[in-house]
Amino acid sequence: MSRKPGKPPNSPARPISMILYLMRHANAGVPRGNPILDAKRSLIKEGKEQCMLMARVLSALKVQVDVVVSSPLKRALQTAQFVGTELGYDGKVEISPALALDASYADFQKLLAKYADREGVLAIGHNPNLFQFLGRLITVNGGASIRMRKGSVARIDLDRHPPLMQWLIDPRTARSIYASVQKSARPKRARK
Repeated sequence: MSRKPGKPPNSPARPISMILYLMRHANAGVPRGNPILDAKRSLIKEGKEQCMLMARVLSALKVQVDVVVSSPLKRALQTAQFVGTELGYDGKVEISPALALDASYADFQKLLAKYADREGVLAIGHNPNLFQFLGRLITVNGGASIRMRKGSVARIDLDRHPPLMQWLIDPRTARSIYASVQKSARPKRARK
């Protein structure tokens, strides 16, 4: 069996050319011991602020999404709705078990295949599977371990093999950059 030069073995017949924005849900406070109650945990005030901050950062980076997909858990869905609205996304947030706490990498790959015809996809889920999915995406064998704080967003270009992570921004970094830009934008006064 011959293959085209440059095409890796076992690669899909049609490469995915989307830009994937992988986001961990924003802060929802302390986890609950009961899984049923934990699934209903809402964002706290800090989490809502993280959503607004990260949406402003994504807007400043001129991020455009064709679809927003969320884990079925309330905190992820709220994050998706807040960020999507701030980005000007007027479609309905789609819910996928492929982003849930118990999702497998195979589930996640099926999700990517489902939206392969989209240019920009914002997917909101949970750790530990999000950073595991991200590590496997960008190294193929899963050798990377990448920390994703609550509210973090990573941009991954899926048209490369392996896919290329362009950036990863978390709310702490975004706040620091935002504060330093505000300080430098103030007019300077001359000393007498």
